[in-house]
Amino acid sequence: MMSADPSAEDPFLWLEDVLGERALAWVGARNRESQSELTALPSYAELRPRLLAVLNARDCIPQVTRRGEFFYNFWQDAGHQRGLWRRTTLAQYRQPEPAWQTLLDLDALAAAEGEDWVWKGATCLAPGWRRALVQLSRGGADATVVREFDLDALQFVADGFALPEAKSDVSWLDADTLLVGTDFGPGTLTDSGYPRLIKRWRRGTPLASAQTLFAGEPGDVSAWSSVEVHPKRRRVLLGRSVDFYNTRAWLWLDGGEAGPGTLTELPKPQDAELDLHDDWVALKLRSAWRVGADLHPSGALLVAKLDALLAGRADWQRVFTPGERRSLDHWAWTRSQLLLNVLDQVSNRVEACALPGEDAVGDQAPWACRAVDLPGPGALSVVALNDPWTDADPLAEQFLVHYTDFLTPDRLMLASLDGAPLQTLKQRPAQFDASGMCVEQRLARSADGTQVPYFIVWPAGAMADGDNPTLLYGYGGFEVSLQPWYSGVFGQAWFARGGVLVVANIRGGGEFGPAWHQAAVKAHKQRSYDDFIAVAEDLKRSGVTRPARLGIMGGSNGGLLVGATFTQRPELFGAVVCQVPLLDMRRYHRLLAGASWMAEYGDPDQPEDWAVIRRYSPYHQLSANRVYPRVLLTTSTRDDRVHPGHARKMVARLQALGHAVLYYENVAGGHGGAADNEQRAHLQALEYSYLWAQLGQGSAAD
Repeated sequence: MMSADPSAEDPFLWLEDVLGERALAWVGARNRESQSELTALPSYAELRPRLLAVLNARDCIPQVTRRGEFFYNFWQDAGHQRGLWRRTTLAQYRQPEPAWQTLLDLDALAAAEGEDWVWKGATCLAPGWRRALVQLSRGGADATVVREFDLDALQFVADGFALPEAKSDVSWLDADTLLVGTDFGPGTLTDSGYPRLIKRWRRGTPLASAQTLFAGEPGDVSAWSSVEVHPKRRRVLLGRSVDFYNTRAWLWLDGGEAGPGTLTELPKPQDAELDLHDDWVALKLRSAWRVGADLHPSGALLVAKLDALLAGRADWQRVFTPGERRSLDHWAWTRSQLLLNVLDQVSNRVEACALPGEDAVGDQAPWACRAVDLPGPGALSVVALNDPWTDADPLAEQFLVHYTDFLTPDRLMLASLDGAPLQTLKQRPAQFDASGMCVEQRLARSADGTQVPYFIVWPAGAMADGDNPTLLYGYGGFEVSLQPWYSGVFGQAWFARGGVLVVANIRGGGEFGPAWHQAAVKAHKQRSYDDFIAVAEDLKRSGVTRPARLGIMGGSNGGLLVGATFTQRPELFGAVVCQVPLLDMRRYHRLLAGASWMAEYGDPDQPEDWAVIRRYSPYHQLSANRVYPRVLLTTSTRDDRVHPGHARKMVARLQALGHAVLYYENVAGGHGGAADNEQRAHLQALEYSYLWAQLGQGSAAD
């Protein structure tokens, strides 16, 4: 085992000191250099106001979450840079200009408290929905402060529940009790920096006196709690995220004043995703699972009665079976049906499966499934609206449907399983002129022969003449699927000027289920990069573009993707936008949340793992003897998920080796890179100005 930290080999280790005086001076100097150059480009002055107008547009769709009679939304625009937390009724939401009730004005709060507050969500107490636990971040970091908010009085509760800044896990157990995972002091966090203990905290008592109910292991990603409050029951799960893909879950029965209660582990494969709904338990399999004579494939969705599972006699029924290019993207429950959101060739389809009635005989009663007629092909998301607290709930069988594709503005609809017609609630106006544009889906052959799909979005009038400015985007990790999206930013900054967009569905993602992801993890991570390179080569072969006109972009794991591909095949690319990236793969597991990702990349302290990782670690593959495109790296000082040291050190090493590079580090923004629309517009204008400067004219030879 390689136990020694190879810091002696790294002359730029000092740049990992996030707020160190020397490191911040270095950041300031790089920011001034890059911003001075990029903001002087004519495209920056043109793009920034246009992008800000898109981001601040008041006619975009306010996304809502139902809680009782109200629909809640968080909103940002030019007059509310930090945002408004607000709510309205469904009747009002249907109106072109709904009457919103403002619950919390973050701009006013930040000004009054002198804090750089960024909204991170709220957890409301059911039933009644009169109290909420509001999470606020300083500068957009993942770590938040938690404060109790009164939804009747519209103010924070004096002497209410409050947690200091940490990466906390918090749930309402009842009106006077929380389940809390947070930083309780030394030894209470995992190696990844997330909670290791779950405690019961009663109102009016100090946090230090909270009773420990559950403990994970230091090497886990985190411990967590989940509370389902239902008119017929209160059901609590406590669990361990053993790694990024494996969990164990226990049903907790409250012991009251007598003690911490009892835990009953739910028998399941550790890598299966578990979901409880009423009397049912659903499992989505990441690995094939044999139950008796039945072998259920990876990617299948199984259901059984929870009581039968706890009694050791569950009869698992398979309600979804994957295909070679067909996978389960998501599922949701109405009062009487299970909605399956299926990805078929990277396009969504929805099916509704009726739950067996109470008079059905046995757990093996059939589930009748049918297709739901919804728009397509494109990206669909569904959110069920059923409220268990309302007996005659008119929305019990209804659900929200969000549809979009690359050229179709977002549309939010209300769908019903009782035969009522589909209703459009909100339609986003076009944010760019898509007339004459088209989208196609192609396949590239990767190094091992695998067919890798990718989308091409063609601007009007573009031809396969080998000279199109083209932006190739990818991610390829953590079972995340890249599906079509509509973007006014791409429209204004890229399509309107004749740019081609390519989105690669490479291995490591979830487009075709767990097997597509698992084909490119740990020892096989290079396959993600081979797939991305194959798409780039296919774009050249088919006459879409040429290397001097081809840029690549990716963030986080996608930043690692573009870092690995430009260091391996620099001759293929004319520009690289590398956002909030992982790059030093020798030390990633020692920085912030990095230890939680070892199930994806491996453990660089193990010689056999490091032998693989070193071959693609961008920071370690840089050379003075290769010609790289001039790279733009961006990150945030307040990113407490992927350490800004990755990007900082990559820039320092590139410069030390004699390579020209651009760097921008936003002081706020967290892992998203920007905390408000002003910052987003500035960052994106920098990125697209850079791309057009690099790719707009191309070069005479490749």
